[in-house]
Amino acid sequence: MNTEAVSNYLIGWLREKVIAAGCQGLILGISGGIDSAVAAALAKRAFPDSCMGLIMPCESSAEDLQDGLLLVESLGMHYHIINLDDAYRALLKELGYAVDLPEAGAGLIRANIKPRLRMTALYYVAQAQQFLVVGTSNKSELTVGYSTKHGDSGVDLQILGDLRKEQVYELARYLNIPERLISKAPSAGLWTGQTDEGEMGFTYRELDDYIRTGEGEPHLVARIQSMFKKSEHKRTVPSVAVLPKGLGE
Repeated sequence: MNTEAVSNYLIGWLREKVIAAGCQGLILGISGGIDSAVAAALAKRAFPDSCMGLIMPCESSAEDLQDGLLLVESLGMHYHIINLDDAYRALLKELGYAVDLPEAGAGLIRANIKPRLRMTALYYVAQAQQFLVVGTSNKSELTVGYSTKHGDSGVDLQILGDLRKEQVYELARYLNIPERLISKAPSAGLWTGQTDEGEMGFTYRELDDYIRTGEGEPHLVARIQSMFKKSEHKRTVPSVAVLPKGLGE
């Protein structure tokens, strides 16, 4: 991959989208991971003076907070820390009055609140500043639906959406992202010890190889194709019930 050409194209693409929308700049969530680091570096280059990062700990690890700060400081990016711990706990308490969660899957159901709270915070600031929200999902994640609907997938622009995970790493090195962020295990930070690959059940290398070649071990191909099919609703707009001609008249 020609990293310089790809970087320049994506920076130009961001500028075109913001101008076309009549907006003033860009905002994105800073997680302390490789994807948000690359997205932030591109956004900062596109709009040096009107780009903001939000670091939004929500029962997160201290390491993620430190890595997020390392990134924004290395980029010279304007940022704010928005602590969502109290909002998360208060919402869980109120929701507890409405539904008793089954043991199976309860952790993931609760954890999915976190990216949805972050989405709300991003759009609050974005609307006030006339910014567009930049997403940080890559092609590998989008292929298997590894995202929270109306959470980290709730954005205006998916700058990494046509880049496999391996290509994100290539761009990270070209953009001089701190090595500490490049070398850490990819994680959505949903709970202690959670990793992307552990949750998906295969490595990014295996997933990227399949996306690139359409080939892989039979059990791996079957799992990826199943995840792709089940997550189709995440890659499309909500279905509209279109009335038959004459019925609504």
